[in-house]
Formats: sequence, C-alpha cells, structure tokens
Amino acid sequence: MSERATAERIVHLGRIAQGDGFVAGLTPAQWTALRYFASANRLSRTPSAFAEFHGTTRGTATQTTKILVAQGYLVRTRSDVDGRSTQLDLTDKARAILTDDPFEALVRAVGALPSGARDELANALERMLGQVAREFCRRPFGTCTSCEHLEREGCFRNGGSLYRCGWVGKPLAQADLQQLCINFAPGRNSAMKCTFAEGEQK
Repeated sequence: MSERATAERIVHLGRIAQGDGFVAGLTPAQWTALRYFASANRLSRTPSAFAEFHGTTRGTATQTTKILVAQGYLVRTRSDVDGRSTQLDLTDKARAILTDDPFEALVRAVGALPSGARDELANALERMLGQVAREFCRRPFGTCTSCEHLEREGCFRNGGSLYRCGWVGKPLAQADLQQLCINFAPGRNSAMKCTFAEGEQK
C-alpha cells in the first residue's frame, strides 16, 4: 500500500469513528470536545488548550464549550494550579452520555488487535504525530509517562510511587500520568523524541 493510500485510510477511519451527524443529540464537534475534556489533565482543560489540540480557532472552541456548559455537560471551576484561571470539567451527565460515544467503535477495533500489533501501531502513530506537528509548527500533546518533565519523588507511605511535574512543580497522582497535557515535551520514552531530534538535525 502506498504512503498516500495509508494516510487516506487513517483520515477515513477517523471520520467514520467521529460519527455521522447528531448522535444522542450532540454534533461531532461537541463529541470531540467532550472526548478531549475527558482525557485531558487539569492543566489542559481550558478552551485555549482544546483549540490548540484540535487545530481550531479559540473563538470556535469557546463557542463549542459554552454550548456544552449551557447544556449541563461541562462545568467551570477555579483552577487549583493557577487561581487566576478557570478549567472545564465533565459533569455526571457528560460521563453518562460518553458511554454512547460513537468513537468507542474505534477503541474496540484497537482492542481487538494482538498486543504486539497494538504496541507497534502506537509507536508508529506517535512518530507520525510528532512529524506532522513539527511540520505545522504545532505543539505536541502527550502523557506524563513519556514526558521529559516527569520526575520521581520517592514513595507514599502505602508504597505507591509519587511523581512530580517538573514544569509546574507540583505532585502528580497516579491517575494524572495517562492524561493529555498541553505542557508535554517528548522524553526519552516517547517515540516522538526521535522525530523531533531528526527535525533539529536537518
């Protein structure tokens, strides 16, 4: 299969997984927003971070989130990191409707792959994401587990590992480690690291 044909299939797969038109009363754009705020960490649950992640304007992102707030799917809260700003959090209503998300068909398709194929696919997609983000001068998003800002700070008394974000200087809970972050920088455990290093050498 040619490079172009492979790329077209990736885009087509994403479009199918987005759903066609209204699903459970929400537009594809609104589903995209709920999906983002469900997976983003507390530093990244803002309209501006959402706009950057999805490559849309801040005005469009703000309008989408305003509608979701009005419909009771998102709620504005004061940021516990920066008291001057607010963050957007899912409501119980949003968590309930996400069980009907058409995107779950794609999640099931990934889950049906053999574990080795899933790992290879994840690494390949991360490298591709890094290259495309670099070419378009876009900030790469990722999770703590492969970020250069992740620091280890010993253990809790109960034996659980304690991590810290070097970017904001705050501790991280275990649940934080798999969430998307706008302050992500590819670390040595990220397949993106190679892609950005290759770009710097050219």
